[in-house]
Amino acid sequence: MPGTVLLLAASPVGKGRLVDAASVLPVLAAVPPGVLAGTDTANVVELADPLDPQAVLTRLRAAAAAPGPLTVYVTGQLQLDRRQRLPHLALARTTASTARYTAFPWHWFREELRLRPTGATTLLLDLHADAETWELLRGTPLDSGCGNAVHGRIAPPPSRRTVAAPAYMKAVATILRSGYRPPVEQLHQQALARIAPESAGTDIVLSTPGPSAGDPHAAITAAVQSGRHADADALAARYEQAAVAAHGPASEEALHWAEVRADLAMFAGDAGRSCHTWLTVATVRLNAGQAPDAPAVEAAVDRAHHQWSQIRDTARARELGAALAELRGRVPGRREGALDHVQRQLRQLQTQP
Repeated sequence: MPGTVLLLAASPVGKGRLVDAASVLPVLAAVPPGVLAGTDTANVVELADPLDPQAVLTRLRAAAAAPGPLTVYVTGQLQLDRRQRLPHLALARTTASTARYTAFPWHWFREELRLRPTGATTLLLDLHADAETWELLRGTPLDSGCGNAVHGRIAPPPSRRTVAAPAYMKAVATILRSGYRPPVEQLHQQALARIAPESAGTDIVLSTPGPSAGDPHAAITAAVQSGRHADADALAARYEQAAVAAHGPASEEALHWAEVRADLAMFAGDAGRSCHTWLTVATVRLNAGQAPDAPAVEAAVDRAHHQWSQIRDTARARELGAALAELRGRVPGRREGALDHVQRQLRQLQTQP
């Protein structure tokens, strides 16, 4: 099966730039697509210094939906948003004060990649952190999703008035230009060995293998891929019930499986059920005391909004739209005008039979 490769290199324009991320792209582009993906053939999507986090999200979502192995190469710098102090990948227009709105939230990688098949997703990362983010990451691991193989490094901020080079990713690209991609753990170790003299042991090394074959998500994904959507939902429902019994309905364990079922409804083409489930997840999280701008709350409402826009049954759309509008009043999200969009669509629905 063909592979998919997403090459993402991003860093701010101007004095906030810590690393010349895009300089690695010509080296990566010289590698045959199949070698980048570790497959016979592959589709490659390249994003060089993108401006808009929503545009990056669209490309990531499309890559995540592609069948076959996915390899994501990310080069850039991490900054914290000032409100929640969560890591973001800085984009071309990002500044310290605008990271929440102009940078790409790192947890979106986790959200978009979480339902991919077991062992089918690899992230190779060469990241630099500003001083504030570096201090946070020394005690809090960067969460790229439990279902993905993740290899790479996070470097501390370079000395003042210095723009660093993406040495790890250039080493990876140089190795791959031989025309052979070794097993990813071996590729990672070879790249680390090449940059060892300059990194001087200061980097945070990322090395997480993919999940085991016994992961229940593998059976669910296999059912979806073979068109057995009801079987996939039934299996996820059993895990959700067990999590509710063991940990309670507002636990992360139970909510995870509710979110899986929301995605399964989307894969089955049931936008109404998916929207309703996401609305329920968001409400449970809010009632449990989570903040309206918490990543999991925003993600649930954003996904409910997206699925609502896919509903073709007018009565169902009106019913769920009223609930969505109420939630949007509490959870405006990062996209400007989201509440206005719901209200405008609801007014149009009222005129339809």
